[in-house]
Amino acid sequence: MTRDLMADRVVHVVGIGLGTAAAIAIVLVTVIDGEPGDLVPILIYASGLLAMLGCSAAYNVFHTSARRDWLRRFDHAAIFAMIAGTYTPFTTRLPGGWAVGLTAAIWTVAAAGIALKLWQPRRIETISIVLYLALGWIGLVAADSFLAALDARTLALLALGGIVYTAGVAFHLWRRLPYQNAIWHGFVLVAASVHYVAVIGLILDA
Repeated sequence: MTRDLMADRVVHVVGIGLGTAAAIAIVLVTVIDGEPGDLVPILIYASGLLAMLGCSAAYNVFHTSARRDWLRRFDHAAIFAMIAGTYTPFTTRLPGGWAVGLTAAIWTVAAAGIALKLWQPRRIETISIVLYLALGWIGLVAADSFLAALDARTLALLALGGIVYTAGVAFHLWRRLPYQNAIWHGFVLVAASVHYVAVIGLILDA
């Protein structure tokens, strides 16, 4: 095993360990301190987080699996679930029709992306990164509603996480860089951690 692969495996082991503990913790915090309407969005968020970390680990760790093509499909599909899942605790708190409208729009796009990645992965292969980034920043269309519904700290964390994800894409595309995959997945863990702080802060401040 090369050092690059070993480094990437370490990142994934850390991610799965921390992600599982974090998902359990945020569900427990929501049950104890959250509002009645918080639990479903948090369960959706936690499921998206674990889906992304788990599918990424399965694809990037088991390089000799006979099901590697399907592992890749689930890995890429889970990104859509993670993005939509991360938005859900926030969009469901938006005022007026934005709560239903934006949440439904995000999940509609995510569901279409998941379906295509599972059954026709090559159809959107060349524009996948653009689709991920577009869905990740779709909240800008409701910027005024987010400003009205969320405090400055939460908004700053959401923006920071998005910036880290976006910056990490450069390393995802930099194939010749040593430890490229480990660095890219490190960016993903950092960004997911920043968003986690935003989500759990939402529950604790409720």
